[in-house]
Amino acid sequence: MACACVLAVSLLAPCGVLAAHPLVTDDAGTLGRGKLQMELASEVGSHRQGQGSVELKESMGEVAAVLSLGLLENVDLVLGAPWAWSRTSQGGAVVSDEKGFGEATVELKWRFFEREGFSLALKPGLTFGGGDTAFGAAFIATQVVGPFSFHANAAYTRNEFQLQADREASRSDIWHGSIAIAAEVLKGLQVVANVGAETNGDRGSGTWPAFALGGVVYALTENLDLDLGVKRGLNSAEPELTAMAGMAWRF
Repeated sequence: MACACVLAVSLLAPCGVLAAHPLVTDDAGTLGRGKLQMELASEVGSHRQGQGSVELKESMGEVAAVLSLGLLENVDLVLGAPWAWSRTSQGGAVVSDEKGFGEATVELKWRFFEREGFSLALKPGLTFGGGDTAFGAAFIATQVVGPFSFHANAAYTRNEFQLQADREASRSDIWHGSIAIAAEVLKGLQVVANVGAETNGDRGSGTWPAFALGGVVYALTENLDLDLGVKRGLNSAEPELTAMAGMAWRF
């Protein structure tokens, strides 16, 4: 699998779940019948492994476009397409430099329960590109209490690798769990926080990549949101630091 395709999953969102940027954890909300939303999200990260002359340094990034269409009041179709890059050096020498379009994602979010601020949704999806495919689903729970919103995700992805080498090196079954909170501190301004972990896709490691994230979302207008975030790896399996910026336009 090409490096750019790997980054499309690891940076944008684990298990292919496309969430409201900068959060990794999705919410159970839907747009409503006939409404559209276009999101542009960018992320730049860095990671180091080893020490001295054997130290590996990796810089990586991604720009993604996500289009959501409200099919029904409680059903959204979500389409995502990223462009990613990665540069790895060892002892000052570049050992890999890759860039290109990553894996496209098609998802369907169905909010099947809603009562007194509590809602549940199911989000099956398909990821394809680079010769490989993946399919899975996310279970989403959201609770709104005054200015606070709480979200929880549990997701599963099955990767179908075309190459034998990829099947031997990478895990096919990926589990993901995460929680998030958003608080409206001023009119139009939300502060968000997020933690989560998922199965390591590398068969050579049993450490689940884990992260903590903080950010802000500002409603510039009723239909235009801007966001900033910083994601920190909680162990060596997750990129050390990732800066995030994005926008969402509803129409």
